[in-house]
Amino acid sequence: MQDAPEQKIIPVTAAETSPENPWPLQLLSQKLKAHIEKAPPAWVEGQIIELNTRANVSYLTIRDMDAEVSLSVTVWGSVLGQLATPLERGARVVAQLKPDFWMKTGRLSMQGKDIRPVGLGDLLARIEALRRALAAEGLFDPARKKKLPLLPHRIGLITGRNSDAMKDVLRNAALRWPAVEFEVREVAVQGVNAVSAVIGALQELDADPRIDVIVIARGGGSLEDLLPFSHESLIRAVSAANTPVVSAIGHEADRPLLDEVADLRASTPTDAAKRIVPDVSEELRRVDQARIQLNRRIDQLLEREGDRLAQLRSRPALANPEAGLTARYDDVVRLRGRAQTAVRTQVSRHIDQLGHLRAQVRALSPQKTLDRGYAVVQLEDRSIVRQPAQATGGTRLKIRVAGGDFTAVANASPSTSK
Repeated sequence: MQDAPEQKIIPVTAAETSPENPWPLQLLSQKLKAHIEKAPPAWVEGQIIELNTRANVSYLTIRDMDAEVSLSVTVWGSVLGQLATPLERGARVVAQLKPDFWMKTGRLSMQGKDIRPVGLGDLLARIEALRRALAAEGLFDPARKKKLPLLPHRIGLITGRNSDAMKDVLRNAALRWPAVEFEVREVAVQGVNAVSAVIGALQELDADPRIDVIVIARGGGSLEDLLPFSHESLIRAVSAANTPVVSAIGHEADRPLLDEVADLRASTPTDAAKRIVPDVSEELRRVDQARIQLNRRIDQLLEREGDRLAQLRSRPALANPEAGLTARYDDVVRLRGRAQTAVRTQVSRHIDQLGHLRAQVRALSPQKTLDRGYAVVQLEDRSIVRQPAQATGGTRLKIRVAGGDFTAVANASPSTSK
């Protein structure tokens, strides 16, 4: 009897499969479908960029608001029938999506279980909530705002490609100050790429040391069109910029969050041109006015100082300055005469004193004694002989008289006086 063929054992998990023991394709599809069906529905937000309706089914393509990511969504007529207004391309919606795997073709699709347009009130509420959160962080604090330069040499301009806003800024700025220079970055200012494009241009211009101020300009539009300028990432990028930033978005009534964080808010692009550069004709007029005022002040100063000089010259001390000098000259002459008299008196008195003292000194001098006939006897060592015993026989003596001196020799024994 022939043995039955051995039954093939199918791997339990994908990791156990091999070239020799693969899964049937059907099994892989079944496992994928079972795995995908376990995923719960998720609410997502996006913008409808494609909308096709066939019979009772609508095929949508929803794109992320901030990135180049999109999904195809199938929505049954029963879901769309619950909407008060039909969906349109460009509408912003929130949808509850459930992934679905079609085994026959291996196609993954998204089933729209529910879909709701995001109304204007919802967008405003989100913007207001973000406004409060960023304000609480201090991003809108006036103390953080940087002062614009009085006369920027080079201005960075971020605006739409060949837009009216760009033309308004360039034209009006050039009319006010013809020498102004611009560094323009034309980027998307609407749609999914607007936020990243504006941030990239902002960071590029902020890194350029030649740029003195940056203007972000866009013309008017609907709230949805201006949403990129209320995006949190753009607001934080502007707050972190080192170069002063001017917001010129839409019209006067438009108030995106960019207006709050910018260092200066212009109501329109045209207003921005007027705010960032001075009017050359106005400045020349001010220079002329300043020159006139300066000349007037100089004339007033000269007139005032001239009056002061005239008043000073009218004073007696300046009207006849010689009178004061004459009086002082007479005083000097009188004092000089008194000083000379006092000096002569003192000199005469001291001369008399010197004569008297000289007479006294001369009267007491040895020479006067010699003049009266006396003599001074000295030994050879010039000691004076005071006793006869000092001059024994043969002693050589020196005798000084009034007319001079001479020598002598003692020849007898000295006698002792009684």
